[in-house]
Amino acid sequence: MADVTVVELHVAKATRLPMRSVPSVVAEAGKGIVGDRYHGTRHRHVTVQSRTSLDEAADILGREVPSDLTRRNVTVSHGEVPREPGARLRIGGALLEVVRVAAPCKLLDDTIGTGAQDALRRRAGTIFRVVESGTIIRGDAVATLEA
Repeated sequence: MADVTVVELHVAKATRLPMRSVPSVVAEAGKGIVGDRYHGTRHRHVTVQSRTSLDEAADILGREVPSDLTRRNVTVSHGEVPREPGARLRIGGALLEVVRVAAPCKLLDDTIGTGAQDALRRRAGTIFRVVESGTIIRGDAVATLEA
């Protein structure tokens, strides 16, 4: 992931609340993003998606796919986000490890528009667990590490 950076960060305090854009987040090892709805869950700590994948989905859908409406926490500038369980990313001060691919939910058709769930299939990002705590700031570099 050469020259990949964090371009957007989003959190929501509860499952049904809208995502809100923030300039930085604290990722806590074994818990997730402080202040996010999934903080304290077992494995779904942080979700990461690529602007490249969202733009591909937009081409299929025929309209923009806003990153906050996908309900993912971190949007990176470009490239593919690792999907293989065990793969690791260093984002800012945090070390993340892939748990699984994030499946798009049917609610995307309501928030983005009909066909969004299908357009985002295999493009909806990846779910990570936080291995090492750290702060993630918009503009931070993203580095893929060996598992």
